[in-house]
Amino acid sequence: MSYGYAGKIIRINLSNENITIEKPDDKFYRTYIGAKGFAAYYLLKELPPRIDPLSPENKLIFATGILTGVPVAAMPRFVVSAKSPLTGGYGQSEAGGYWGPELKRAGYDGIIIEGKASKPVYLYINNNHIEIRNAEHIWGKEMAVAQDTIRRELGDDKIRIAMIGPGGENLVRYACIINELKHANGRNGLGAVMGSKNLKAVAVRGTKDVSFADPEKITEIRTNTIKTYMNHPLTRTLYDLGTSSAVMSLNAGGILPTQNFVYGEMKSADNISGETLEKTILKKREGCYACPIRCKRVVEINSQEIAVDPKYGGPEYETIGSFGSLCGIDDLKIIAKANELCNKYGLDTISTGSSIAFAMECFSRRILTKDDFDGIEVSFGNGEAALQLIEKIAKREGIGDLLAEGTERASKKIGKGSEEFVMAVKGQEIPMHDPRGKVGVGIGYAVSETGADHMIAAHDPLISQAGVIFDSVASLGILEPLDPMDMSTKKVKAFAYLQMWWSFLNMAGVCDFGPVPRGCIPLDDMVALVKFVTGWDTSLWEIMKAGERAINMTRLFNVREGFGKNDDTLPTRLFEPLKNGRLKGTRIEKEDFKEAISIYYKIMGWDAEGIPTEGKLMELGLDYLIGFADLPTN
Repeated sequence: MSYGYAGKIIRINLSNENITIEKPDDKFYRTYIGAKGFAAYYLLKELPPRIDPLSPENKLIFATGILTGVPVAAMPRFVVSAKSPLTGGYGQSEAGGYWGPELKRAGYDGIIIEGKASKPVYLYINNNHIEIRNAEHIWGKEMAVAQDTIRRELGDDKIRIAMIGPGGENLVRYACIINELKHANGRNGLGAVMGSKNLKAVAVRGTKDVSFADPEKITEIRTNTIKTYMNHPLTRTLYDLGTSSAVMSLNAGGILPTQNFVYGEMKSADNISGETLEKTILKKREGCYACPIRCKRVVEINSQEIAVDPKYGGPEYETIGSFGSLCGIDDLKIIAKANELCNKYGLDTISTGSSIAFAMECFSRRILTKDDFDGIEVSFGNGEAALQLIEKIAKREGIGDLLAEGTERASKKIGKGSEEFVMAVKGQEIPMHDPRGKVGVGIGYAVSETGADHMIAAHDPLISQAGVIFDSVASLGILEPLDPMDMSTKKVKAFAYLQMWWSFLNMAGVCDFGPVPRGCIPLDDMVALVKFVTGWDTSLWEIMKAGERAINMTRLFNVREGFGKNDDTLPTRLFEPLKNGRLKGTRIEKEDFKEAISIYYKIMGWDAEGIPTEGKLMELGLDYLIGFADLPTN
């Protein structure tokens, strides 16, 4: 008997409405683990090279992991993957909430969606019942209206719904997919892929039990986690302030992205801090399935000037950074409204905020004028202008049509030196962490298969000084603290090991805030949890190799799509000095960074061009992918 996974994957062709159920064998599950591993396998195997990401040829994959839905802290996650319309490479985004565990309880580990519906539809999955339903009446509707309509017509308010808003319908290249109105598969524009297929939502109801090999041992780990998380410095802070706790620490460190990464310190940062949020607009704390950490903030504003509906949750740190300091805005009410609008319309807050900051810099340098913005004064600090631009982007109106393409594409059309203001890697806007103060994050931005991603590996400060947090990863082979600005072989090796670990977590369906080093669950408990869930006699070695396997698979996907070592770099601005704050004058030395990337390739067993070698593929059991990147591409 198989444990921990349902053993079934749904395949749906929207073009001909054909629905089939596939049953991979146990070896498949143990090799690819789930989520990221499943998605990479199917995209590599089935997607033709160089297709248009918004064409019916693209496939959209929802996939859970072997630990998704386990009743322990930080086990709610699933991925959505496709070829990204933002980067043109491997696309993936993870989300928490309740949707992933619900799919497991319905009896499925994933969904492969092909083709394009002739008219707007949504999918309804209720245990063994799978149906394609008409969605013309909710096409164009914002998230809350569409969700309420679906639940009402299906007669069940417990249905979990992952959906797109008008942003995805209008093919904004960084549109996202959101479940429960607030848990986002935010990055890589997968909402646009969903919109290109005329697919509004995937509604799931599951009432089946998921079988585990040793439920009593799982309960022991759950109980121990509940006892310890409030005494752990990182998980306790997440409970108290959520991710917005990062605002003041990054500002004090001189690396709070400010005015499109020109500055590292915002003088009025306290106005947008987690502490201020808690004192002013916080309504309650929420979390994901079975997780006591409750890092999610729910905010509410009812004033004459502005109203924010709590059903859309509240801003995470990335949203506060992208609409706050990055745009020079120090008004939490404006930021909370920006978060609400992005969730209503289904827009990634990082790329949306970055696109607006880019527009603000173009305006401040007189590359674009008020005429280009329909009379709007798009200057840094103008919160009302930011809110107006969100509306324009979602609806592709006026300048919004250009900004909806992402900053890299927009700058190519604008020209006039605007390319220097693009803060993106492989076409994806970088998150709100300045690598000029933690270079391992910069290495992650550069080599990530999805473009700039701050969740590819644990950040440098976690391994920078001796103590409980540093000691927690000793068994990964990280045995001495490393300065955040260190770019030595030791740092690159530590980054590679942490990347493999977090890659496994993305395969397993685990939130990075649960296990060490970012959380409180020990490595040994994570290995034990895999054993107790699946019944496998596994080890840290096996699951680290699984993480490495997925990294190599997604790398090969990008190589075939035309990406090379020249794409493994950072925006020009990050090789320039910060202009204020504690790290004023600090920059990343470009030649040192290039050398670090070269060292990374060697540690990963890739050649000088960053392509996995035959030997590495053989070691990871990926022999069938030897020569994959040499396939014809026209």
